[in-house]
Amino acid sequence: MSTVADKLAKKSTHKTPAKQVRLRLVYIDFWSAVKLSFLAAVALAIVTVVSYFLLYLVVAATLLPRLDEFFTSFTDGGATLSQYVGLPQVMAFAAIIAILNLVVVTVLGAVMAGIYNLAVKVTGGLLVGFTSN
Repeated sequence: MSTVADKLAKKSTHKTPAKQVRLRLVYIDFWSAVKLSFLAAVALAIVTVVSYFLLYLVVAATLLPRLDEFFTSFTDGGATLSQYVGLPQVMAFAAIIAILNLVVVTVLGAVMAGIYNLAVKVTGGLLVGFTSN
């Protein structure tokens, strides 16, 4: 006579075959693509501002004093480079670049979703396969 434990052990050795599903991507929701591209653009904008800040700190600590001396030798001490390239100017430039990237990446995501939706009518979509392992 077999016990329940024997039956369960016998069941666990029997492997079920992996199930495979093939799906066709025929439509990308426009507003979902816009929201996702906006989220990616916000992350890119944060990385841009932080990287400009860190790059300015490194340049200000290493190269700016030497470049300042070189610049003052041409202007006879009348102007310094550090008064034109300071942290507020660099952060303002980084903010402008980040805002422009935010707009461009968001619009690019929307345009790509629209192009894909138009191309699906010709190509039939993207075939994606999934397996359950």
